[in-house]
Amino acid sequence: MPRELSFTGAINEALHIAMRSDADVIVLGEDVAGGGGRKDQGIEDAWGGPFGATRGLIGAFGPERVRDTPISEMGFLGAAVGAAATGLRPVAELMFIDFLGVALDPLLNQAAKMRYMFGGKVRVPLTVRTNVGAGNCTASQHSQALYGFTAAIPGLKTVIPSTPADAKGLLLASIRDDAPVVFCETKSLMNLKGDVPEGDYEIPLGLAAVVREGGDVTLVGLGRTVHTSLEAAAKLAAEGIEAEVVDLRSLYPLDEATVLESLRRTGRVVVVDEATPHCGIASEIASLCVDRGFDFLDAPVKKVTAPHTPVPFSPVLEEAYLPTADGVVEAVLEQLGWNR
Repeated sequence: MPRELSFTGAINEALHIAMRSDADVIVLGEDVAGGGGRKDQGIEDAWGGPFGATRGLIGAFGPERVRDTPISEMGFLGAAVGAAATGLRPVAELMFIDFLGVALDPLLNQAAKMRYMFGGKVRVPLTVRTNVGAGNCTASQHSQALYGFTAAIPGLKTVIPSTPADAKGLLLASIRDDAPVVFCETKSLMNLKGDVPEGDYEIPLGLAAVVREGGDVTLVGLGRTVHTSLEAAAKLAAEGIEAEVVDLRSLYPLDEATVLESLRRTGRVVVVDEATPHCGIASEIASLCVDRGFDFLDAPVKKVTAPHTPVPFSPVLEEAYLPTADGVVEAVLEQLGWNR
């Protein structure tokens, strides 16, 4: 039976289920166990990471399986890669994807390549949970959407859910995958609530979802921009235009078939992404549609993205920085040749 959980609550439930079902699953990262607690006074689990997603784990599974680490992303991600290669299933929390730069070597040159370099004899079942995106006024160094970077690394999988139910199912699938997975949690969605099925279930990696059907245009979103696309679709419906909305869910592996099938039905595509426009997921989807769906296109592919600038700290500027439903509507009307 489904019940309503927040995005954070769904992540927390998935972690509890994964750790109960497999003793090899461990959790490590900065403040995942204690955080604001005073361990010298017997107080633990006061925080549970920046959004509380690991709260309760240390009480349920103990300090051998839930470990606070020093503030050294290179150190604990390197340890997590080693743990995965030697038989455990670590879930490492990289607080913000912006910190990827100081911990890139363990992912880029070790986790992503081990299975290939050793002829398939080594598995690296590592899950890196990390927070992405703007909208929380956390400034340029804590607000980037760098998932396109990890999706471009051969050997890594990259996942980005948009709902609490998908967050739970995709995280369980990620933890149980034998390849390293970067699991992106959109900060602006962490308090989002939705129906989440009870019990243990998985959503296969590499499977997109059509979350709204329509015949006039396809809106492709990921994470936060799925909701932006749904809002735009409602506005377009008021104009008599029916938009189909595709939630990518997984950036690599990428469900190309679902995108192309939707394009075949609608003839138009607008890709909505809060990352910057150059060399990103939006460009990848646009390229796919032109390369393999050209015969279906009735209009040029449009991209609605953030500008190619750092994320501003000012709330007013940050609001202007993010893609909006109105911006998506304008892109669709331009495709249709409508003048307001």
